[in-house]
Amino acid sequence: MNMADELTEFEAKLLKWLVKSDFHLQPWSTKNAAKAFKVTEDEVYEAVAALSKKAADRIQIFYKEGALHIAAD
Repeated sequence: MNMADELTEFEAKLLKWLVKSDFHLQPWSTKNAAKAFKVTEDEVYEAVAALSKKAADRIQIFYKEGALHIAAD
């Protein structure tokens, strides 16, 4: 089974969105992500946590200047 098979539909959509975003430059907002995907903040947190394991080679989560940032490719 490859990486794409392991991602849920939401995780795959979120990863694609993260790749297109500039959250490596601007601070990440779970609230805004939840609003954009029409899901709860908890669902976003769970998906980001899952991506950090399932797609560890494609996502970097870091803290800079008092804010969370996410880079993905």
